[in-house]
Parts: sequence; structure tokens; C-alpha cells
Amino acid sequence: MPHPGVLDLFYIILILLGRAHAISTRQVPIVQALAAQLRAIFYMHRRRFAPGDAMKARKIRDGVQWMGAVDWNRRLFDSLIPLPDGTSYNAYLVEGSMGTALIDSADPTMSEVLMRQLEEVNRVDFVVANHAEQDHSGTIPMVMERYPGARLVTTPKGKGMLVDLLMVPEDRIVAVEDGETISLGDRTLRFVHTPWVHWPETMVTYLEEERILFSCDFFGSHLATTDLYVTDEARVYEAAKRYYGEIMMPFRKIIRKNLEKVRELDIELIAPSHGPVYPEPSFILDAYDDWVSEEPKNLVVLPYISMHGSTEVMVKYLVSALAERGVRVEVFDLAVTDIGKLAIALVDAATIVVGTPTVHVGPHPVVFYAAHLANAIRPKLRYASIIGSYGWSSKAVEQIAGLIPNLDVEVLDPVMVRGYPREEDLGKLDVLADGIAERHKGLL
Repeated sequence: MPHPGVLDLFYIILILLGRAHAISTRQVPIVQALAAQLRAIFYMHRRRFAPGDAMKARKIRDGVQWMGAVDWNRRLFDSLIPLPDGTSYNAYLVEGSMGTALIDSADPTMSEVLMRQLEEVNRVDFVVANHAEQDHSGTIPMVMERYPGARLVTTPKGKGMLVDLLMVPEDRIVAVEDGETISLGDRTLRFVHTPWVHWPETMVTYLEEERILFSCDFFGSHLATTDLYVTDEARVYEAAKRYYGEIMMPFRKIIRKNLEKVRELDIELIAPSHGPVYPEPSFILDAYDDWVSEEPKNLVVLPYISMHGSTEVMVKYLVSALAERGVRVEVFDLAVTDIGKLAIALVDAATIVVGTPTVHVGPHPVVFYAAHLANAIRPKLRYASIIGSYGWSSKAVEQIAGLIPNLDVEVLDPVMVRGYPREEDLGKLDVLADGIAERHKGLL
């Protein structure tokens, strides 16, 4: 019998080839049938080789179970976002007197875990896709094959995306309007549209009788843990703030409106699709209220990189000068920093000061990346400046300014010095520190 890893690779190659053939020849039903047979063989072999590697379903309430997978080893998301604490892909099974619904699914890399949990579930009438992104929807085609009578529930925008991304047959999808409900007999699911949290099609699902909000990415945290519920609030707070800063912050103003909609519900539990369940909804709701507000804090974020020490001398001097003036500073050496930590700090910051040496007349390439990141995630910054050094000429200031058009900030006079900083250069940093401190007075 071949090793299970070989079977995995063989299965993936066949599915990819099959999908390519289906697209080129339009023989989609034939290829889907072949894929179903291959998946059945695949799962049979997986069970033989890995009978005990799946975390079991866990009870939340009578008839409400957590399912899904804890991904302890994943360290990068979307080939971009650091995951220092792993993550989880949470799905939830809700059983009523007349129907059963599975809310969300799991990342395709962990699909066998969810499918094994579902072996004990004889019937699923509805599969709810709160969000079309593959870490939540990727196992849905397998679920739909296992339960041929199930209907896939999503928003009107989600319908087209699921057809395009997963090739789900359109006639099996039910598009629900904002506020629409589906009855499971003695239980009712209400669907609340929450667009741009963080894709245009997103919604949340509210279980009325149990007062549970299944929020998908909304209020999520990339955190691998055996805790079903939040127990370490400090750890979850940082993970949720990181998640918000990296993923949700660009849509801060829209999320504020969605928060208002969610707060209209009588919520007893919030069950996201990443991280543990919130038994105290106010913990994360109040945090989000703070993060999406327009009021920054008395904080300067200072990402920098230094090649020969000149820029680093300037950074250290400015940090000291700001601290003496009562301004809090968080410093990030971009050569080694976790970019997620920078995103966390940007959630609250009033000012960003970028420190860069000059490379081929412009800023260091890593600073290009940091400036692009800040522009993309659109924090509530009010002020910005640039400090750094150059050897003979520099257009670093002009180039960095061109990278941040999304930031509605007042640009304070930059301080760029030729070579190693001298006393008059350090005096200019004092002037910059005075200007920042004066502007931060109302934030104390």
C-alpha cells in the first residue's frame, strides 16, 4: 500500500487535471462524478492510515456542536500573513427537530478532519457559507457530495463566488436576503448581511433560540488552541487585534456599520470561524468598538531599517526625544520584525514615522513593503513623517509619499541627512519630536 502522502499528491494532481479538462471541454458533470469516486477512494485510504488524528466534535449546547480542525503547524496565511500561533477552521453543526445545518466548513488542507467528524451525521439539509473564501468554504464540495439532498445557503453575491471558486452546481445554492430566516423545526437560523467583513459577500448567521452568533471571520483570531471557549483573555485579545489589523482594518468604516447591526441582536455566545468561542460577547464587541473608532491613541509607530548605522542612530535619538515629551513609541526593525506586530500597533497609532537609508536614490526595498502595507490596511493615522540618511542624493521622501495615497495624514517635515547625523541634524529631530508631541496633546 503506498504511503498516504503519495495518495494525497496523486489525488490532488488528478483533481487539478480533471478541473482543467472540465473547463476546456465543458464536460463538468463527468469530471465531477470522477472526482467523487476519487475522493471516496482517497478517504478510505486516509482512514486506514490515520484513524485517530482528528479532533472530535465538541458540544456547545444540546444539538449544537463545534466541528472543524485546529491547525497547529501553519505559519503563513495567504502566502502573506504570519501565523505565530497557528489557527483553526471552525464549523458548527446545528440540529433541529426537522432539519440539520452545517455552518461553514474547513480549509481544504484539513478537509479529512471535518469529513471524519461528519461520518456520524446521517443528515445535513443545509450547508451555510457565511464567507466564500476557501479556508471556510473549501470543503463544501465534499460535504455536498456526501449529502446530495443538502442546499447551500449564502448571500446573492456569495452565490456567484461559490460557483466560480468551487464549481458548486448553481441549482443547489439558495441565496438569502438580509434578515431572511430558515427553519430547522424548533430552531431558526437568521442571516444578517455584513458586507466587507472582509469580502463583499460576507454574512453572519444567528441561531435565534440559543442566541448564538456564528460570525465567521468577524471577531476571529488566528489561534490554535484546545480551548473551546476564551479562557486567556489577554492572549485572545492580542490574536484578535492582530487579525483585525491585518485583515479587517481596511474596511473599518463599513465594519462600524456592521457592528451596529450585530449589536441589535440578543447575543449570548459569539462563535467565529477562527479561534475560540466568546462566552462574554461584550469582550470582543467592546474591543472592536475601540479598534474601528476614529480616535487614535498617543502612539507613534516607527518602522525602520538601517544599513550602516546612520538611520538607526536617528531612530534611537527620536525615540528618546519623544519619550521625554510623554509620547509612547513602538519601534520595529523591519529586518527582523513580525509584520503582524506592526499591524497591531497601527490599529491605535496617531503617527507613523518611517526610517530608511537610501538605496539607488530611493528608500530601502523593505521600507517600500512596509509603506505599501500601511497604505493597504488604512489605519486611522493623523500624522506621518520620514527620517533617514543618504550618501550623495535621495528621493526617498518623494517615493514614500507616493506609496501612501490612502492615508489621510498631515505630513510633518522629514529629516534626511547626508551620511552620519551631526548635532544640527539631531536638533531637527528634536523639532520633529516637539511637533508630534504638540499634536498628540489632545490624545493623552
